[in-house]
Amino acid sequence: MTHPSDVDESAPTEAETDTEVPGNSEDPNADRQYHLEVTGDDMADSVLLPGNPERIGTITELWDDATTVASHREYRTSTGRYEGTPISATSTGIGGPSTAIAVEELARAGAETLIRVGSCGAIQPEVSVGDLVITSGAVRQEGTSKEYIRTDYPAVASHEVVSALVAAAERLGYDYHVGLTMSADGFYAGQGRPGFDGYEAPGSDELVDSLRNANVTNIEMEAATILTLASIYGLRAGAVCAVYANRQTGEFRTEGDRRAAETASLAVDLLARMDERKREAGVSTWHAGLDLD
Repeated sequence: MTHPSDVDESAPTEAETDTEVPGNSEDPNADRQYHLEVTGDDMADSVLLPGNPERIGTITELWDDATTVASHREYRTSTGRYEGTPISATSTGIGGPSTAIAVEELARAGAETLIRVGSCGAIQPEVSVGDLVITSGAVRQEGTSKEYIRTDYPAVASHEVVSALVAAAERLGYDYHVGLTMSADGFYAGQGRPGFDGYEAPGSDELVDSLRNANVTNIEMEAATILTLASIYGLRAGAVCAVYANRQTGEFRTEGDRRAAETASLAVDLLARMDERKREAGVSTWHAGLDLD
């Protein structure tokens, strides 16, 4: 038994220790973000989100200028200008978990508009390899967004971002499709492909057909997480993906990355002009009665 006189009264109590040392070891409110290693001074308000860090160069070579401001793990960030408009790009890595980290930390750094720039597989026969798919909403087959909100919460793109992406693709003369995207957690079983040694996950043989019959346009792995978190946090978000494969026709080519990057970059410039037009008109939402000309 410990005698009261043996107790070190200068030592912190358990309650005091819990107060002074948070249970999480990374401060989510620090100026420099833990995973991205960026601060608010590093970032523009609008951020493009490729999955692959190597796509950052494909994107920034289209800009007026660009500076790499951080590179840590799968997250590489550059900031510059496109047609004079401030713009950033941060790679997210593959899938919802790493993408959610990027969205969380970009929001903390002051980002207001997020546009995924990636690749996808089309499941509608009329969509050709090399075309662009602009996401209007997403099927939340990934698991990350379910950790944030109930499963019947929709993953929808900002109508302003969709409008800007469509206008950009039209101005650039690129073939595009606007439609629903399914976001999966896995590349193989999660997208109805056989696993190692021909393994087939339950229901995988019916997955693509059921999505096609429901008029889903394409499959990828990040859009649903971005759109869901953006809606929760009051951010604008959208996605434009280059079609690498058509699961219906069997066609495959790694084509369209530059078109997707240019469309997204121009969309950021158009969104800046849309915001200015809204301010001039004294309205808070872009609508068909406004124009940029």
